[in-house]
Amino acid sequence: MPTSPLTAPRPRHYAAGRWLCRLVGLLALTLMAGCASRDLATHDPGPGSEGLSIERALILASAKSALGTPYRYGGNTPAGLDCSGLVEMAYGAAGIRVPRTADAQYRALPTVKQAQPGDLLFFGDRRKATHVGIYRGNGQMIHAPGSGRKVTSVPLHIDYWQERFLGAAGLAP
Repeated sequence: MPTSPLTAPRPRHYAAGRWLCRLVGLLALTLMAGCASRDLATHDPGPGSEGLSIERALILASAKSALGTPYRYGGNTPAGLDCSGLVEMAYGAAGIRVPRTADAQYRALPTVKQAQPGDLLFFGDRRKATHVGIYRGNGQMIHAPGSGRKVTSVPLHIDYWQERFLGAAGLAP
C-alpha cells in the first residue's frame, strides 16, 4: 500500500521542531509578562466615608504647602527639597519617620495594593526606586521633579509614570 504525504510517518525532526516552536512562544510570553508594568491602582475615600486619618491629613497638608518649593538635591527643608526629602518632611509633619532615600523608603516601607491619599508612589527601573511622590488623590501626585524645577502636582495617567511605576507604600493609618 503506497503512502501519501498525509499518511506518511513524520520524521523525528518534525516533532522536535514543534516542541522548539512552542518553547520559543512560551519564552516570548514570559518575557512580555516581565516587561508589563505593575498596575498603578488608587483608592480615594468617597463622600460619606470616614475620610482621612489625622496623619494622612497632616502629610497632605505638608506636601501641599511645599508646592512651588525649589528642587534641591539632598534637600529636606522648605528652602529646597528633593523627592525623598519632600516625603521625609511631609511624613515628619505627621510624626512618622521614614528612611532618607527613595530606594531605602521603597525597600523598608510596607507595600499597599491600592494607594490612598498620603501613600507613597515609587518609580524606577525594576532594580532600584529612583523617584518617589505622595499620592494626593483624584489621580494626582505631589513630587519634587528635579533640578531647575519646583515641587508640583501632576496627573498619574501619563505613560511616563505608568511605565516606571514600581509600587505603593503606606505607613499612615
